[in-house]
Amino acid sequence: QVQLVESGGSLVQPGGSLRLSCVASGFLFSNYAINWFRQPPGKEREWAATISSVDDTTAYADSVKGRFTISRDNSKNTVYLQMNSLRPEDTAVYSCSARINRLDFWGQGTQVTVSS
Repeated sequence: QVQLVESGGSLVQPGGSLRLSCVASGFLFSNYAINWFRQPPGKEREWAATISSVDDTTAYADSVKGRFTISRDNSKNTVYLQMNSLRPEDTAVYSCSARINRLDFWGQGTQVTVSS
């Protein structure tokens, strides 16, 4: 079955960096775009970044553009989210997702807390 497992979340100081990982299984990973979403405490989930399957084209929400970088390693069935210059407002549960045959699959999420 389709599985997405995130890791790498942690407590980090403002201005710091983290790299999140999303390991996929149960589907032909290289054929699908992968997204990162985040849900800040008490708020709605919001889209953060996407990487395509075709040519690794990337897209970012304005709130993370220039600070976050999404990448993928198809040999490891893994998508990464490199997060730099972190701010307190980046605090959220970060989840990866994939749309397969019109169904959305999600991981369980990983907590990122940016605080001094």
